[in-house]
Amino acid sequence: MRQTDIKYFNFGEDFLTVGLALKLSSGKFSGRISHSAAEKINRNRLIVDNIVAQHEIVYGINTGFGPLCTTIISESETKKLQLNLLMSHSVGVGDPIKPQIAKLMLILKVHALAKGYSGIALSTIERMIWHIDNNIIPIVPSQGSVGASGDLAPLAHLFLPLTGQGKVQFQDKVVEMGELLRQFGMNPIELGAKEGLALINGTQFIAAHAIKVVERLQNCLDNADLIAAMNLEAMLGSIKTFTPELHELRPFKGIIYVAERMRMIIGNSEIVQSHKNCSRLQDPYSLRCIPQVHGASRNAWLHLKELLEIELNSVTDNPIILEDGRAISGGSFHGQPLAMALDYVTVAAAELGNIADRRIYLSLNDTIEGLPKLLMRETGLNSGFMIPQYTTAALVSENKSFCFPASADSIPTSLGQEDHVSMGSISARKALMVIENLEKIMGIELFCAAQGFDFRKPLRSGGIIDECHSFVRQTVPFAESDHIMSQEMNKAIDLVRNKTLITVSGKAAKKMKIDLKNEHHELFGIY
Repeated sequence: MRQTDIKYFNFGEDFLTVGLALKLSSGKFSGRISHSAAEKINRNRLIVDNIVAQHEIVYGINTGFGPLCTTIISESETKKLQLNLLMSHSVGVGDPIKPQIAKLMLILKVHALAKGYSGIALSTIERMIWHIDNNIIPIVPSQGSVGASGDLAPLAHLFLPLTGQGKVQFQDKVVEMGELLRQFGMNPIELGAKEGLALINGTQFIAAHAIKVVERLQNCLDNADLIAAMNLEAMLGSIKTFTPELHELRPFKGIIYVAERMRMIIGNSEIVQSHKNCSRLQDPYSLRCIPQVHGASRNAWLHLKELLEIELNSVTDNPIILEDGRAISGGSFHGQPLAMALDYVTVAAAELGNIADRRIYLSLNDTIEGLPKLLMRETGLNSGFMIPQYTTAALVSENKSFCFPASADSIPTSLGQEDHVSMGSISARKALMVIENLEKIMGIELFCAAQGFDFRKPLRSGGIIDECHSFVRQTVPFAESDHIMSQEMNKAIDLVRNKTLITVSGKAAKKMKIDLKNEHHELFGIY
């Protein structure tokens, strides 16, 4: 199904991608439970009700949880057990996660539950969809999950409002859910057997963060190629390193993709032609190895995206209830598959910042023909662009400190019942912290690259870089002397973070009839 054909998304049935999840969270279209999905959910719920009625002992339905799994709960107390589960697990701390991530968590959980293996009531899922459709988003603390048995604490906070407790954000205000239900004339949900456990078991905190990691890192990857191209032109770098025959001999998809993008972005550049016969035999690695470094980060991004889209369409609570009535207790809530990939991507993001900082540092030297020391004509009295590189060095160092893999750690919980955990929630949060710093590093590289590019005038690049440079100059002027640079740096950072530079490059390519898409374009996109 093409996204352009979608009027609504069928929870539990359609294949959920990163792009579709983002569109659902932004309200570009809505989700629903189809008749066939509703029938499956109801059949599965009936199995749970029969287990309770027949006094069959099944973990999580009529037993305690974790180390209390041998404690039998009477039929009359099963509802109280589920409410107690949500209340006892609502122990998160720290700043709340962003509303979009909490909304993504709701969307992902609805999709998983709607597959009909979790024993949850249709009415409970419909109330969750009501939250999504009306942008009534629970307040979820950012800390407290160890990533198995799923994201227990965050998910407990996410679903506490179903019971009329907890706080939500509605119309840009934080309100008590009980008061909001009274305003709507609605009653809290009364959870039945298994429902509380189905709600809080799962990897939706990790996966929702991973969606934002995939989205924001893709933007950084695309910006990295554009900004590196501008800086390479400013420093009279060689384009031989992007020769296709070279990369066909080491055919990593990310590397081939970056090399082709760089060739198309630079195009028939007058600047390149001006130093075609220069005496410089090789560029430093920060220029020569752009395909290898940027491409390796793209490979890591692709690996995460592929794993994430498996996770988005999986059932990750416990136990699962099969159509034949069997209840199987397993460990699909364990966050390790995403935790390890998120740690890998964290390194990939940090390395994009690392090589960008090296290009900034390289551009400040007076050994490059035509570029003044510190990118300013008169230095001594002026420090030029010396100090912005201090900032990127600090950000790169901070990112390195975030690169220790959270998934390499495990602290036993639940009196040893949960003796190995993924710490994937930390992997996910850390990845976004690194990307936040990366966006700043790249904005500062753009700030410096635009300054260096000015010294190549009146020569022109192949067109795309010229258009991007002209657009930057609308908000960030050429620097003749020292002044307070932080405001201009932040404007450049916004051009990266808000995808503005990517939009400008796309319009420029279209105007010049340059097709930036190649055979790997869909692979490295979000749809």
